[in-house]
Formats: sequence, C-alpha cells, structure tokens
Amino acid sequence: MTPDQHTCSRAGCTTTATWAVEWRNPRIHAEDRRKTWLACGEHLEFLREFLAAREFPLEVRPLYTTDRGTTR
Repeated sequence: MTPDQHTCSRAGCTTTATWAVEWRNPRIHAEDRRKTWLACGEHLEFLREFLAAREFPLEVRPLYTTDRGTTR
C-alpha cells in the first residue's frame, strides 16, 4: 500500500494519514483487541484527545516508517 491510499479518520477530512492511533474500549473490547484510527498531522491531537478524555488505552505511532523502506 502507498500513503495516498490512507486518509484521515476525522469526519470530513480527506487528507493523507501519516499517523496511526491504536485504541480500545476496555468496557467492550478484550485485552488483545485494538482498533485503529488514521490521522493526518492536523487532526492527530483531536483524535488522541477524544480517546484520552474517555480514558481509553491508546498508542500513537507513525503510519509509515522510512527505515528499511517498510510501511505499516
């Protein structure tokens, strides 16, 4: 996959995503289940804060890495 195939998960945004926000709702998801939202630079903090305000466990990572030419 190439970066232009992934768009930001923020409603109405069509910008290419560069971040992955992995999260789960502990009330309904098993410990090993994770959901992933994609974020552009502009909406990363909005999405992260939305989940953090609900006290959902989350991890933010770059969607694409450049070492060894791999993508995630």
